[in-house]
Amino acid sequence: MSPAHSAPSPLKGAGLALIGFSVFSLHDALTKSIDGLPVFQVVFFVVLFSFVPFALRLAVDPAERSLRPRLPGLVALRCLFNVGGLLCMFRALETLPLAEVYSLIFSSPILITLLAIPILGERVRLVRWFAILLGLCGVLIVLRPGDSELTANHLFALGGAFCIAAGAVVTRRIGAREHTVTLILYPMLANILVCGGALLFVYVPMSGEALLKCAAIGVLSVVGQSFVIGAYRVSEAQFVAPMQYSQMLWALLYGAMVFDERVDSTVLLGATVIVLSGLLFIWREISASLVQPVLRTRNLRVSGGPQAYSHETDTPASKGAATTGDAPGGIASNEAVRDEAVAPGTGAQGAVPGSSSVASAHGTPTDRGRAA
Repeated sequence: MSPAHSAPSPLKGAGLALIGFSVFSLHDALTKSIDGLPVFQVVFFVVLFSFVPFALRLAVDPAERSLRPRLPGLVALRCLFNVGGLLCMFRALETLPLAEVYSLIFSSPILITLLAIPILGERVRLVRWFAILLGLCGVLIVLRPGDSELTANHLFALGGAFCIAAGAVVTRRIGAREHTVTLILYPMLANILVCGGALLFVYVPMSGEALLKCAAIGVLSVVGQSFVIGAYRVSEAQFVAPMQYSQMLWALLYGAMVFDERVDSTVLLGATVIVLSGLLFIWREISASLVQPVLRTRNLRVSGGPQAYSHETDTPASKGAATTGDAPGGIASNEAVRDEAVAPGTGAQGAVPGSSSVASAHGTPTDRGRAA
């Protein structure tokens, strides 16, 4: 037995996860601190800096693999949701309090479950329906319809959660038929191409400080994902996945100390309800004895490896219903995380840089969680 497959260490796994998600929170705070630049420009440079370690890792990797997608249509659709989710996330982080953004993004497990019913034919039992209703109540508490103004920025946060969820469902449909590197590479390239094209129309001169921040965000995405992947290598999912919600504490800390944000008690109540809903989803996945562990939100953070059949899914992986971790609610096996060559800067959802939790998301900053 190799060291990578030694007895799980719950304490070490939880500790590594806490460090990883704290890095992602710093990533988000740094993103929020960038002022006066179009969101397309920020995303372009962040993903570009994240692409560097990915390309270097790919160049020195002796393994031979084809980078041509087997399911180009679904890979392209996943890239579309990844680009949209990253842009929405960055825009929401720019304009809303961190804790408020996290509260809405953490609703992605609800959307994943709801989308999986008609698209993947999954059956949702009583516990998960209760978790859905609980999470929706939390979202309504945060948004307070009728009591406070619902702005376009709230819609961007919800749009980010939807894109994370939709990307997770597409990844489930892809199942094990695409390699991890493919799921990471193409979303990165899509972000670079789309945002790079937009720069022709929206580019504004950048200060050296802003450029350094973009580089730091890319590096933090790589570092955060390395810690989270390490956590899944040494521990079981039930000790790692709940640690993602520690980001809410960091959001409150950074919001108060750096951005002078004051989050009212209503938002805190709603955030608590949403976190409880997410923990209930994780508990349900674990208690159902799924072969693969639940991954982090925002997903956009870790890209799926080999997938196994979920006992709560009517359609087996061979028919395209394999699950993977693009955000909370998505799942990917610990063996996949241990054995797959996951590129730096990519998370268990193939998230692109900049996607927090996302999930996340940072997926290099791409899951999930918040490159791919």
